Amino acid sequence: MADGLTHNGKTYKLVMFDLDDTLAPSKTAMADEMVDLFREMLAASLGCVISGGQMGQFQTQVLDRLGAFEHRGNLHLMPTNGTRYLRWADPEWETVYAEELSDDQKARALAVVEEGAKELGLWESKTWGPILEDRGSQITFSALGQSAPVDAKTAWDPDGRKKESLRAYAAERLPDLEVRSGGSTSVDITAKGIDKAYGARRLMEILGLTTDDILFFGDRLDEGGNDRPVMDLGIDSIPVHGWEDTYAKLAPIVRGA
Repeated sequence: MADGLTHNGKTYKLVMFDLDDTLAPSKTAMADEMVDLFREMLAASLGCVISGGQMGQFQTQVLDRLGAFEHRGNLHLMPTNGTRYLRWADPEWETVYAEELSDDQKARALAVVEEGAKELGLWESKTWGPILEDRGSQITFSALGQSAPVDAKTAWDPDGRKKESLRAYAAERLPDLEVRSGGSTSVDITAKGIDKAYGARRLMEILGLTTDDILFFGDRLDEGGNDRPVMDLGIDSIPVHGWEDTYAKLAPIVRGA
């Protein structure tokens, strides 16, 4: 296991990150500067990306940018808010677990979130790709579609009120499921009790770590945000606003500046 990184006098064996608006703009590949810094980090510590996105997004946003490098085995991937966990087993990524929703759970989640979006006036006619997506272990509502440009998504719900109204609507009608605000325009639905905290706990069990061993970077650490459960576990968490902010806060930790 890697030695780890020191921050504020404390050594962390693993650094965990949200993806969209933390490591990269929503649905966008990591910038060159972040790719270089991320490789440096993985040479010194374990790393984990945990996000509401599916594995395809991890591939295009992170893995394709990182390419093949010496310390790839130090990277751990947790798509769909930790409902899946993959690790490197040369020559490919192996799935360690996947908490799939049942057909009934998926059908009810899709129906409720569509009904709610239409009732609340949030069902948009102009979209970039599908609004609803079945990710197996997660149902995701993306108000402007999966491929909407960043500027359009940023403008759609700048204060988060639209997402929160839909999240609350769906949570009330799906008490047996977990409903959380996701990215800038999304609401994610998973099995009850399965969120990023669940993923963090499972990863700690598998790797033999404790909350004191992990440092987390996320842009949605606010109450109700999908990064908040990680912080609520007692994991030291650094709030960020975009990848540039993450870079500015991570670089001194990695490079000892």
